[in-house]
Amino acid sequence: MTGKAYKEFFALLAVVAAGIAVSAILLAWWRGPAETPLISRRLPLASELPNASAMAAKDSETIRIGEQFASFQGVPGKLTGAWPGFRGAHHDNIAPPQEKIAEKWPAGGPPVLWTVELGEGYAGPAILNGRVYLLDYDAKENADSLRCFSMDDGREIWRRWYKVHIKRNHGISRTVPAVSDDFVVSMGPRCHVMCVDAQTGKFRWGLDLEKDWGTTVPMWYTGQCPLLIDNQAIIAVGGKVLLMSIDCATGKILWQTPNPENWQMSHASVTPMEWQGKKMYVYAAIGGIIGVSAEKGEEGKVLWQTIQWKFQVIAPSPVPLEDGRFLVTAGYGAGSAMFQLTQTVGSVVAKLDYKLDKTDFACEQHTPIYYRGFLYSILPADAGGFRKQAVCMNPNGKIMWRSGATERFGLGPFMIADDKLLLLEDNGSLTMIKASATGYVKLAQAKVLDGKEAWAPMALADGRLLVRDYGQMKCLDLRGRQ
Repeated sequence: MTGKAYKEFFALLAVVAAGIAVSAILLAWWRGPAETPLISRRLPLASELPNASAMAAKDSETIRIGEQFASFQGVPGKLTGAWPGFRGAHHDNIAPPQEKIAEKWPAGGPPVLWTVELGEGYAGPAILNGRVYLLDYDAKENADSLRCFSMDDGREIWRRWYKVHIKRNHGISRTVPAVSDDFVVSMGPRCHVMCVDAQTGKFRWGLDLEKDWGTTVPMWYTGQCPLLIDNQAIIAVGGKVLLMSIDCATGKILWQTPNPENWQMSHASVTPMEWQGKKMYVYAAIGGIIGVSAEKGEEGKVLWQTIQWKFQVIAPSPVPLEDGRFLVTAGYGAGSAMFQLTQTVGSVVAKLDYKLDKTDFACEQHTPIYYRGFLYSILPADAGGFRKQAVCMNPNGKIMWRSGATERFGLGPFMIADDKLLLLEDNGSLTMIKASATGYVKLAQAKVLDGKEAWAPMALADGRLLVRDYGQMKCLDLRGRQ
């Protein structure tokens, strides 16, 4: 081929390539923008999404935690029951024995006592002294808002907020405040910790974990719920330190646990555990699991740690059993694992007891419940033919029952009250079954919410159940005839 022929040939190739490129652009224009994935679809993997820190506002943004306040006409309710934080008073998602609920519901479902409109998200409520506390996001004000309502009628009592720009990232708020008679502690989507007076809403102190402690905001924002014990806020930082405790009265840091391996904050929460008379805090971080002392004089001291449970997405918290064992689980194929604490010379070891496949026992968002010697959960969406089924297992890994192909649930919450397991599906359908290892027995079912993604943890006090979906919270009367 001559030099002239080469030139003509390559010129022709360039024209063809340009034509293909223009055709692709026109085709894309004709088809319109790519389909936006529905939020109700399965969340992408960690490698498929940017970190939530990358979705935050500019570095110049100044966050003045707790700077604004408003009071309203609501008054505290007269109810005496309590659900003072994530998974209730004993951190096990089991209502106290005095809570009694009906075994059957009216044809239209449990009566709705009141309804409150909320911002987008999955944040759950806490209940104490006739008040309901909820961390909400006000999109108009661009503000994290800690709201206090009357448990009697849902009227708002007060609101404490601070401006912080947050982009929608599969919802916004998703944590449960921790409350005592004196204080309320909340953690916002971008790791802003705020403490206020539980009765008046007066601001006490605030922490910006990302700015001041080097915390990496989890990819779907903070899912960790603060732990409040003896008016100390226990927080997993995952930055300059791994865990720390703050005195709610003064804001003083009481103790810190070092983080030499640079483990990161997960979506799980810190769990209290007791073994051989020793109190400790257990946390499943991105990097491993750690147990630190809660004993006076040794607070924050590392008792044990293990890297035999390392995943990039961990939402459920550890589940302690009474014999020094604890279960951990996660979605996205992780399955579950049971660990056993053992005492060696001068140290404690968390030994892996066994692992289970995602089709046997696991949970994607919520924490399994250990009740009367058995574990209860909802299998994740990737559990094959058993996907989204309720499941019961004994501590040795034997499956006692599954709910079956016609009784499937979603990513929503579940809890136990009065020997009954309450399960809230994504679409707002509430199911009540017997909390028994002998088999799946359905007692009642009703559609109680009309929105989407009813994923928030529930709360129960005096027979009143608080449930919420993506934008609304309702109070249901489960007492039946008195």
